[in-house]
Amino acid sequence: MSTTKTINLKNRPAGKPELNDFEFTTSEISELQEGEVLVNTKYVSVDPYLRGRMSDAPSYIPPFELNKPIVSGIIAEVVESKNSNFSKGDHVSGMLEWKGTQVAKGDDLLKVDPDKASLSAYLGVLGMTGLTAYLGLTEIGKPKKGETLLVSGAAGAVGSVVGQIGKILGLRVVGIAGTDEKVELLKAKFGFDEGINYNTTKNMNEAIAIACPDGVDVYFDNVGGDISEAVLFNINKFSRTINCGAISVYNNTELPKSISVQPFLVKKSSSMQGFVVFDYADKHPAGIKQLTEWLNQDKLSYSETIVEGFENIPQAFLDLFEGKNKGKMVVKV
Repeated sequence: MSTTKTINLKNRPAGKPELNDFEFTTSEISELQEGEVLVNTKYVSVDPYLRGRMSDAPSYIPPFELNKPIVSGIIAEVVESKNSNFSKGDHVSGMLEWKGTQVAKGDDLLKVDPDKASLSAYLGVLGMTGLTAYLGLTEIGKPKKGETLLVSGAAGAVGSVVGQIGKILGLRVVGIAGTDEKVELLKAKFGFDEGINYNTTKNMNEAIAIACPDGVDVYFDNVGGDISEAVLFNINKFSRTINCGAISVYNNTELPKSISVQPFLVKKSSSMQGFVVFDYADKHPAGIKQLTEWLNQDKLSYSETIVEGFENIPQAFLDLFEGKNKGKMVVKV
């Protein structure tokens, strides 16, 4: 029986994950059954939310099992098929294991077209990343033309798309990022009106007030922590906060001490809602259609950090927590 390269979760990280929490091994490739396809991995998505699945704690999705392969969004090429919906040479997207080659059930795969967009885009702007940005902003943020949208983690995969959609919908958009280079990218490439470098800003409350002179109507929160606390001092009456992620606290080993949000929400009749993209599964097809339309109209652009080599998947994941990515972090196998 043939074997393939595999990356397993070896240890449950305490705090920030390290390379020794991953194990490179080989695993057998099972025999192809009716309805299945054999695929070769082409691109692997690494995302901050995977950190949560490395902990054995209740969440919206089950934790990874120790000594079993890690799973994330993957673009793969069909090399053999026993499923009438797929043929050799097709490219597919799905939640697959970190393996070089594997057998997958056809029901779990979506065919993607490399002629309409780059294959890696189907892991980003035309995949879960784009859907997270679009559905979070429109379904929870309920933006109105002329309002101010503030985005944290704005130079990341989701944040950079959120800001662009905000501009398409007629909002004033301000982004928060970690370097001057990223702030310039927000304005030059993604059309943000203003940017804040949180690493060189001494007083975030004040900086947000200056960048958002009319206050914050919609806050798309990708980071949590101190930055999001500073936003509370600048929210408008009836503002909406979209809690998408909290990368600033994912590696904490203790519960963070934070200010109470309730007085701010009561005073401003403001709402705050967390979500995961799977909450809006019924809206995914329409969302992909809209994102594709905007991309083809050159209303959306995207930024990628592409790392080469199957062996570099764990390091690429760790680099997310150091802010080494601009836009979507993808590994090309």
